[in-house]
Amino acid sequence: MLLPQERIPLLLRLPAFRRDVVFRMDDEGPTVYLTFDDGPIPESTPWLLQTLEEYGAQATFFMVADNARRYPELHRSVLEKGHAVGNHSFHHVPPYRQTIEEMMTDVARADEILGSRLYRPPHGLMTYSQQNALAGNGYRIVMFDLNTMDYRADRTPEQIVRSVTRHVRPGCIINLHDSLKSIDKLKIALPLILEMLRSRGYQFCSLDQRQLCPASDDSPAEPRS
Repeated sequence: MLLPQERIPLLLRLPAFRRDVVFRMDDEGPTVYLTFDDGPIPESTPWLLQTLEEYGAQATFFMVADNARRYPELHRSVLEKGHAVGNHSFHHVPPYRQTIEEMMTDVARADEILGSRLYRPPHGLMTYSQQNALAGNGYRIVMFDLNTMDYRADRTPEQIVRSVTRHVRPGCIINLHDSLKSIDKLKIALPLILEMLRSRGYQFCSLDQRQLCPASDDSPAEPRS
């Protein structure tokens, strides 16, 4: 179980989240991995894409597949801009509310649209048995090293920027959201975050499915129209 903390405690990374789960990339150089959960939606995704392009930043969008189904042009735009796509379930139902069979059906259904073996569980909560089932079917669970909590109603843009400024480190996977709850705050915070990270010499990379899932030779699926 993950707690609402900015830096995920080591205790929660081990032993529950073992080799099958990625919290941080093993990078020696100043590289960060921006990730955006829950989209794509027309209210936020286009602005995020435009802002990332202005800063030459690549990111990873962990999409809710039903949103990608409803807005295939946004799914396509994310890929055309060179960003990576991850699986964030079909309807954003947390795995801990599902049986293993229900979870795997949901993930596979989302995979048909998203074409990604990178999986981030909604709410960050799942059982050990569910982790094992995903790993056994070629999925890599990707969590995050830094939780900005931008989705919280009591979280300000200044707090989001301060969180990243204080806790970022090489290889950091940063959790942000492509959602109505976050976009107004990100319109203030994200440019400041990008400026700050760039001034520190950080490069912005997307998560590489082929690097993280070497057993899978599946190519990302084309968005369905």
